[in-house]
Amino acid sequence: MKIKSLALQALLIAGLLMASRFTLTASIQPFLIRTYLLSVSSPSRLPKSLPCPLWSSSFSFCLHNLHNSVTSSSIPHFSSCSSISAPSMAASAALDEIPQSNPLLQNFYFPPFDAVEAKHVRPGILTLLKTLEGDLEELERTVEPSWSKLVEPLEKITDRLNVVWGIVNHLKSVKDTADLRIAIEEVQPEKVKFQLRLGQSKPIYNAFKAIRESPEWNTLNDARKRIVESQIKEALLHGVTLEDDKRDNFNKIQQELERLSHKFDENVLDATKKFEKLIVDKHEVDGLPSTALGMAAQTAVSKGHENATSENGPWIITLDAPCYLSVMQHAKNRSLREEVYYAYITRASSGEMDNTSIIDQTLKF
Repeated sequence: MKIKSLALQALLIAGLLMASRFTLTASIQPFLIRTYLLSVSSPSRLPKSLPCPLWSSSFSFCLHNLHNSVTSSSIPHFSSCSSISAPSMAASAALDEIPQSNPLLQNFYFPPFDAVEAKHVRPGILTLLKTLEGDLEELERTVEPSWSKLVEPLEKITDRLNVVWGIVNHLKSVKDTADLRIAIEEVQPEKVKFQLRLGQSKPIYNAFKAIRESPEWNTLNDARKRIVESQIKEALLHGVTLEDDKRDNFNKIQQELERLSHKFDENVLDATKKFEKLIVDKHEVDGLPSTALGMAAQTAVSKGHENATSENGPWIITLDAPCYLSVMQHAKNRSLREEVYYAYITRASSGEMDNTSIIDQTLKF
């Protein structure tokens, strides 16, 4: 049951971190996690940091390499399939100026949420982007229309960015600070620029088309055919066939759309944090489990109600997912459910955090 629970947790993390237009493969399979967990003889000896995250889309590569390189040690050694490769010359100077202790640049097994701070975001992301730029240039020079020479190295590039950027975005969602927002805003244009560069790579686009047009196409299974066709479609949607002014205009639009999306998300986050409902009558929270009551009481304490307890309150209800879901699923108080639900679905729809104008601007494109 513990293994099953850990697998489920890993899948939930995957859902948070792997949302990206450039992901090549589907989500991680639970049996891969279970296989690795069973291979570790003692949980207390589980390494704190490993090169290939379990939620990574490259985990299957890591597992294969693990199987082929078993040593006498009880702790398996993964090849660094999703870690940062040797930096390009362009990245070397930046790396020299950045402490190698930056958690975003380390090989890790689980996200180092406890170690990542706002000060790590700008140097970490910019260094990563320069390194991946060098990896992309190398791939374009050596690309061949084959799985091992195209899909696998491309996946390693996109996967590393997806995982690291996912960590930063997730932290902003659950541990938002002004410094973190500023850091993300500073590096976001460079991140989008790299993604556009990647999506508009003609050598990669032509290689995928060559796979589809090759005699070996009919020998590929349905999953691989879908990956190839999806990559060709994504490249077209990202402007790979555009030239000169049209491409420049397309890229400007993409940058603006990303900026609007970022602001939209911030407004929703601010509206979520703004809602608070103080409850002092115990009957109003009938049905809520003790965990939800404890959380609501803890929130009340943080807001100045020093004597708040889970048994006697007062309680503060918020729109944060754990609290919101508990109210919607367990509260017997119909009016409380209605109020909280309405507040949730109308977030950022009025006042300073109104997203209406952002929606209008987005639709113009």
